[in-house]
Amino acid sequence: MISRLHIIGADTLSISQVEMAEMTCRAGADWIQARIKNKSLKQTREIAEKIKLICDHFQARLIINDHPGIAKKIKAHGVHLGKEDMSVPEARKLLGKKFIIGATANTAEEAQKRMEEGADYIGLGPYKYTHTKENLSPLLGLQGIEDICTKYGKQIPIIAIGGIEITDIEDIQKAGAYGLAISSAISYAIDPIETCQAFMNKINQYTYA
Repeated sequence: MISRLHIIGADTLSISQVEMAEMTCRAGADWIQARIKNKSLKQTREIAEKIKLICDHFQARLIINDHPGIAKKIKAHGVHLGKEDMSVPEARKLLGKKFIIGATANTAEEAQKRMEEGADYIGLGPYKYTHTKENLSPLLGLQGIEDICTKYGKQIPIIAIGGIEITDIEDIQKAGAYGLAISSAISYAIDPIETCQAFMNKINQYTYA
């Protein structure tokens, strides 16, 4: 079962990705994506292993961004692949059927391709500008999210991502997104635990079709 709230790790001046994972798991989040950038493979694995211990303690699933090999070595639950990363079929061959494989899409054509390749879910975005992601693809906005969800949302879980705030949740859900991926709204919050809980409460207010 794909979670409806994906917590995307980020390092800020006040909170590390490991600390963010612990806070959000403590708040009740059950899906953590470790997005570890600008580190060596050794450093990436070390950070991922620390987050894995936290996720195991709280019985949350850990998804590793960009690094299928590390995901396999530390026995994470899955991997998320960007457009410049290993292909979904290659990752599936490496990881096997039981691993969760998510993939990024920015257009309807990309969403269809990821679906045909066998991705378990699609990370669709960016919804709007976010400073936690470099080299952003074109912004989709609400209409772009709705158009792609209308076309493919019944066939594969679509997770909207990119600068999402609590005030955006209802509109994005009504546009057909299966779930949401949140990073900066929590990592830069004064109280990440309280903010994470607020996101979960807001998401759960909506009755999915």
